[in-house]
Amino acid sequence: MSPALALLLLCQAAFYTTVTSVKVCGRPTVTDGIDDSTLRRVYEVGEEVTLNCEQGYLPSRTPAPRITCTATGAWTQSNLECSPKMCQIPRPLQPFANGRTEAPFKSVLNYTCDDGYVLVGTNESRCLHDGTWSHPPPLCKAVNCPLPKPPRDGRIAHDKPVTGSTTKYGQAWTYECNPPKAPSYERGFCMADGTVTEPPVCRDVSCSVPASIPNGFIRFAVMRPHGYKETVEYVCNEHYILEGQNEIRCQNTGNWSSKPVCRAPCAVGIKRGRIFYNGKKIWIGDLKPNRVLHGEHVAFYCLNKTDKCGYPVASTCNDGNLPIPECFEGESLCVF
Repeated sequence: MSPALALLLLCQAAFYTTVTSVKVCGRPTVTDGIDDSTLRRVYEVGEEVTLNCEQGYLPSRTPAPRITCTATGAWTQSNLECSPKMCQIPRPLQPFANGRTEAPFKSVLNYTCDDGYVLVGTNESRCLHDGTWSHPPPLCKAVNCPLPKPPRDGRIAHDKPVTGSTTKYGQAWTYECNPPKAPSYERGFCMADGTVTEPPVCRDVSCSVPASIPNGFIRFAVMRPHGYKETVEYVCNEHYILEGQNEIRCQNTGNWSSKPVCRAPCAVGIKRGRIFYNGKKIWIGDLKPNRVLHGEHVAFYCLNKTDKCGYPVASTCNDGNLPIPECFEGESLCVF
């Protein structure tokens, strides 16, 4: 090798060593919310960078921290954290927000209306960098329906007064026919799609002779078929309790509404001991007649064997059956 070539190789090696020995810092790693729009890819040792929160975030410390590129190629610590600004959730919506009253920056509220209501306004709102919403909450306006048509040979009775030529979703009415006819169905509605129930057909309806009920009877009624809306009244025998409506009605289907039931009284099935009944503590022998009406409560005194004293356990008469508590063993040893 010639001396000139050897010198050239040595110079190249020295230059390479000099260049590669200088360390630099790469782009600083930042957490969410820190503004990285002005950060470069490479920094020299000793250079400083001031970190700031981007728009819509609040810094955890002030003044804004500075980080420095060190000789090791690493940045000093900043300990800066940026938290998003919060938007107040509109008060009418808070019951749907699982207890939350605020939403962070960039959150989105999506609005929908229930069936039968039309959304007036925008269906979306975003939490902006200044803590406000991009749009106010919309309104949900009830669907309008045209006024219903009455049945032939009949009329309509609205649940609420109606003005104008429309009615609103959810409003209802009753179809009525000229006596003695009955409508094929009685109720109509303004529906979610903006339509109304078609008018029913008025037809002749008759209910069969009303049936009797056990332990009861029909009061002042002629035993004959009855027309639509006619009623009969049931009464229970003495000491029986009527459960259900005392009147039944001939319905537009030609069937009677549900008949009531007469529930039987109970006898207190113990021979010796005391009970608490009708606000009084009495011996069973003094309960005359031995009868408790359906639905009434009786307390039996059970024995606490440890303290040799009694405690009350309640039981209820249910259609002739009054259960005796399993703990009851007769008269206790204590005076109550």
